Amino acid sequence: MSLKFCFIGAGNLATQLSVALQKAGYKIVQVYSRTDESAKMLAEKLNTQYTTQKSELVKDADIYFVALKDSVVNDVLSEIDFTDKLLVHCSGSMPMSVLRNFTVNYGVLYPLQTFSKNREVRFKEIPVFIEASSLQIKNQLFEIGEKISDSVSELNSEKRKSLHIAAVLACNFVNHFYALSAAYLREQEIPFEVLHPLILETAQKAVDMPPKQAQTGPAIRFDENIINDHLNTLSDNPRLKELYNSVSRSIFEFHQKKQ
Repeated sequence: MSLKFCFIGAGNLATQLSVALQKAGYKIVQVYSRTDESAKMLAEKLNTQYTTQKSELVKDADIYFVALKDSVVNDVLSEIDFTDKLLVHCSGSMPMSVLRNFTVNYGVLYPLQTFSKNREVRFKEIPVFIEASSLQIKNQLFEIGEKISDSVSELNSEKRKSLHIAAVLACNFVNHFYALSAAYLREQEIPFEVLHPLILETAQKAVDMPPKQAQTGPAIRFDENIINDHLNTLSDNPRLKELYNSVSRSIFEFHQKKQ
């Protein structure tokens, strides 16, 4: 008999993970979200029921997946009686131990990827990291993880937080630079699309070789003529100028170290 899952949360991660689990043959019996719109949207995608009331959460799910912002997890879960049900969160930075206040059976299933609700991902290529409060739960989560991913491994809360920090640097921070570049080019009436080949090649190099070896540009050698010229050009954009300067120095100092 297929395991029955309930999703507490209906955001980007919840959407992609629940869809992947359903495709793997698991039954999603309910979706909970604090907002009707997001709960209904995911429920329709999964063809299942939804609720915005914690009191209406189903009682017979085998696993309750928690895919909420870390800051609201305690507030939401504290109003729900899980008794001895298995509670699994999907956060990169939240320790597994936060769940012990709500049940005796708990764990973590963390897929390392950036998710958007309507952008399809190849889940089989996404690394999944497992942590569990018991050997039995660890084995169960490994079995589930291996149904949706070709890369499943165990990682404790401390190491998972370090991984999440690295992911923020490699994904969120880098994407912010894309957004800044797009905004700057828009002011100059230059289409952002001209950077697409550069972005793709930069990302591919970071995969094909150590990122430190892939570094190019004026900052690595701290070419002051170019850097100062760029800083002068950015005088009317003090925030971007400060960022350009601090990151340039960071690049230079990083490459002076023997690693």
